[in-house]
Amino acid sequence: MLESLGSLTGSPWIYAVVALSVLLDVFLPVLPSGVLVITAATAAAAGSTTATVAGAAGKVAQVPQEVPSLILLMLCAFSASVLGDLVAFRLGRRGGDRLGRAIARSRRLTTAQERLGSALSGGGGILVVIARFAPAGRSVVSLGAGAAHRKVKEFLPWSALAAVAWTGYSAGLGYFGAQWVGSSWVGAALSVLALFAAGSVAAFVIRRPGSGRGPATA
Repeated sequence: MLESLGSLTGSPWIYAVVALSVLLDVFLPVLPSGVLVITAATAAAAGSTTATVAGAAGKVAQVPQEVPSLILLMLCAFSASVLGDLVAFRLGRRGGDRLGRAIARSRRLTTAQERLGSALSGGGGILVVIARFAPAGRSVVSLGAGAAHRKVKEFLPWSALAAVAWTGYSAGLGYFGAQWVGSSWVGAALSVLALFAAGSVAAFVIRRPGSGRGPATA
């Protein structure tokens, strides 16, 4: 994985690619935004490194190799996550009756919307955070919150918390995984598996009756 993306992670374009992927995966959940964050964070864990290149007359030289800034990478992912949620939220609000009918035809979407409404109104919007890790959960929650005409002030804080949790978890997997296992495809693969495992657990929690209906908070 690191070999195939080595040139990208060593370029300033990595920030734009990560931000765009995170922004759009609320509409296209198949985009590998989490994998990109993990890969870039794995590269960031290497710090300032050098690459060995062959020069003229067969001479070997050590050339400095740029690596991403972990802080900047996380800021890009966080900002894109919140912005994508808000765009989907607004589209859900403007979808009106058409989106409402589409949600009504799906038991999964209807159930998620009902749970979300109860969770947000009761101050228990932890469902928004959990759904951020589940496959397509971010899409269901953001669009569902908009279609249910929830207030932005109810949704936005939980969206931001979800972005912090998801970004921190994904970047942490890549960075600390590289520290413990090494900056290799093995460490990156283990980190990606841990991300998918979190998604599976989140999907299971969301499907449970009454999920996200914790006690009200101030």
